[in-house]
Amino acid sequence: MQALTNSTNFQSQVGVGSRSTPPLLEIQGLSVRLGGRTILDRLDTTVTGRIVGLLGPNGAGKTTLVRTLMGFFPPAAGNASVLGRSLATDSRTVCSIIGYMPEDDAYISGMSAVRFVRMMGELSGLPPDAALERTHDALTFVGMGESRYRKVGSFSTGMKQMVKLAQALVHGPQLLLLDEPTNGLDPVARHRMLDLIMDIGREGQTGILLSSHLLGDVEAVCDEVMILKDGRLAGQVDLASEHQSARVFVDLETLPPSPQFGRTLERLGCSVDVRGDGRFRVELPAHLDVRSIFAAAADEDLALRRLERTRDSLQDIFLRAMEGDHGRS
Repeated sequence: MQALTNSTNFQSQVGVGSRSTPPLLEIQGLSVRLGGRTILDRLDTTVTGRIVGLLGPNGAGKTTLVRTLMGFFPPAAGNASVLGRSLATDSRTVCSIIGYMPEDDAYISGMSAVRFVRMMGELSGLPPDAALERTHDALTFVGMGESRYRKVGSFSTGMKQMVKLAQALVHGPQLLLLDEPTNGLDPVARHRMLDLIMDIGREGQTGILLSSHLLGDVEAVCDEVMILKDGRLAGQVDLASEHQSARVFVDLETLPPSPQFGRTLERLGCSVDVRGDGRFRVELPAHLDVRSIFAAAADEDLALRRLERTRDSLQDIFLRAMEGDHGRS
């Protein structure tokens, strides 16, 4: 791969080729068994976003999916493709176009940042001179230029996270797998990491799969989200469309508490989530406005203690996915 000549345009040169087609991920009936247990169970999905969040409770299969894409675990059934390259027939190419930032510390503490990132570039197939040039560019891009010659073992948690990001980027991957990239970071460092992720995904040529348990991080940077539960797809959301939609949500509370008021709103055509003690989350259909809620409350001699317009949050979407029945058949 041609070495970069200017660190200021590093992010625009990460990755190779067009991101318009094919999809970032295509997964067809993917099953993975480990230790006699089914971890991924007939997973089917197509992912087209640029920055894709991967959510799910512990044991949902997130790490297994990431490691399967990297070729660590052979599928028991089905297949997956990364940007049109099939794991079944072209696994070596898939590995070559992936950059991986692990959750756990994975470095040689006695090495300088330059030496470590350069080594990772060479292991990814870059010639030594190109690896060194790209190493300087990558470390500058993540804000580690002034500390590049210090030993990695002497770095703070935030600095180590940036070095892990640099080594994942150094060879110019087309898909970046990020596992808990803000883990252990203070608010300033977390904000910096999220900004870098957005820059890479939205201005460069690299797609990103971000695995995190922090819903706020995912909602802040991702334009698409996959939610796993018990090794299956429990939900998939186009966040960009959700944020731009004209749907109107209202959080309200009646006084006195009236569980029956939810049924009244449903008869009006609203979608109602009962929160208990007279509290509801209501999605208004296009033909209704907030005045209809006031009128319905007045008809039942109820006061509205609280009424607040809001939008569907990723937390709401995630909780609904967790409540759904996605058990194995």
